[in-house]
Amino acid sequence: MANYEDLSRVLEQQIKNWDIKASSESTGFVIQVGDTVARIFGLSDVVYGEMLEFASGAVGIAFNIEEDGVGCVLLSGESHVKDGEEVKGTNRVVSVPSGSSLLGRVVDPLGKPIDGKGPIAAEEWLPVEAPAAPVIERGSVDTPMETGILSVDSMIPIGRGQRELIIGDRQTGKTSLAIDAIINQKGKDIYCIYCAIGQKASSVAAIINNLEKAGAMDYTFVVMASASDSAALQYLAPYSAVAMAEHFMHQGKDLLIVYDDLSKHAVAYRTVSLLLRRPPGREAFPGDVFYLHSRLLERAAKLSDHLGGGSITALPIVETQGGDISSYVPTNVISITDGQIFLDSELFHSGFRPSIDVGLSVSRVGGSAQFKGIRKIAGRLRLDLAQYREMAAFSQFGSDLDKATQNKLAQGQRLMEVLKQPQASPYTTAQQYAILYASVNGHLMDIDTEKIITFIKGFLEYLEAHHQGLMDNLNSSGESSAEKDQVIGEALENYKHILHQS
Repeated sequence: MANYEDLSRVLEQQIKNWDIKASSESTGFVIQVGDTVARIFGLSDVVYGEMLEFASGAVGIAFNIEEDGVGCVLLSGESHVKDGEEVKGTNRVVSVPSGSSLLGRVVDPLGKPIDGKGPIAAEEWLPVEAPAAPVIERGSVDTPMETGILSVDSMIPIGRGQRELIIGDRQTGKTSLAIDAIINQKGKDIYCIYCAIGQKASSVAAIINNLEKAGAMDYTFVVMASASDSAALQYLAPYSAVAMAEHFMHQGKDLLIVYDDLSKHAVAYRTVSLLLRRPPGREAFPGDVFYLHSRLLERAAKLSDHLGGGSITALPIVETQGGDISSYVPTNVISITDGQIFLDSELFHSGFRPSIDVGLSVSRVGGSAQFKGIRKIAGRLRLDLAQYREMAAFSQFGSDLDKATQNKLAQGQRLMEVLKQPQASPYTTAQQYAILYASVNGHLMDIDTEKIITFIKGFLEYLEAHHQGLMDNLNSSGESSAEKDQVIGEALENYKHILHQS
């Protein structure tokens, strides 16, 4: 009898507390699966980009919303998915963790660590797809983002919040240029992200090793979707990387993000699109391949001061075939970005490194994101180089050259030598100014061309030893003056005198 009383009491309690709200769940089932893609019947309430969970534990993203079902790309567990399997919507889009615990780590596009150093503590979860900051929330790009590479900082300056494309054939030093820019941010309170898309895992491991040697992993993390990962993960990688970066940007931090490279990203997206039976267009790319990169690169921005003034500077890399910058993906990305650094394979193989073609490279932000001293002197450098290229081409056809033309050619040869720079050896602002002052004003004309690099190295060491105050002032202010120029000029003569005596 007591049992019946207990039962009736429980029933009364449940009736009193009964929640009359109806609950519904969006479910469907798999009708076809293969090549990292599943077609699902049902899921009437699903939204584009929603995370889908399969009964077998697999996870996917709703990519195609059709009348009779949903096209889904699988991020994990494809081998366990079977026809007829139940699929549920999660009512949330793909999100990734972000926070300072990411620094020094290597993660996959879903934010899971792949470096064997344990779990990551997330400060915030952010959706991988998010709208770019509107114009009203943006500030002007006016602070230099120094790469430490003389030819870039003097003639193709990059500002914080800018998108500068690095473009060239394979094996011309595109990744090395971007990695040098990351290494140069040491001590500048800038966080860096290297996003590897479709690279060999061994190549990325070598890059991480170089970053660790340079002490750059303290302020850098790597988002990696290697060549062995699925096309869906390669597609997701750059969006995950920029979502993680936005967490820091909204805290007022400055970030540098390298996408290596967007050619492979476009190919991964093409693979996914064709598997989902989307109609192909030019070069078999889907019609929205422009939007693919524009919505990614527009998220790089400089926020206005009342929003904290944080910034994301993007260095997307695009690989060309035979130097053809007029093909589909390169022209798309060139039109989206604020300038490009073009690396020439002929220059590279002739020993001129970094192999930047100054004639084809441009920064649309220009001098507004450059230190005043560098800006003043770099205009003459670009002009002298343009004249040298013109005269060098002309002088091939004739041997009788007047003295002025010979001098211009000799000066141009020395300027080209000055712009050569070894890998992982960035110059400070003061060093760049001293080199430019010496080369533009003709102080190197009495130095043999093959000895220029050695002379520059020795001269910089001499300045650091004897004029530390001047170098510190140039580094902090970035401004030149007649007095500073005079000190550098006298130091040049003194150093030359010391060389002659030895």
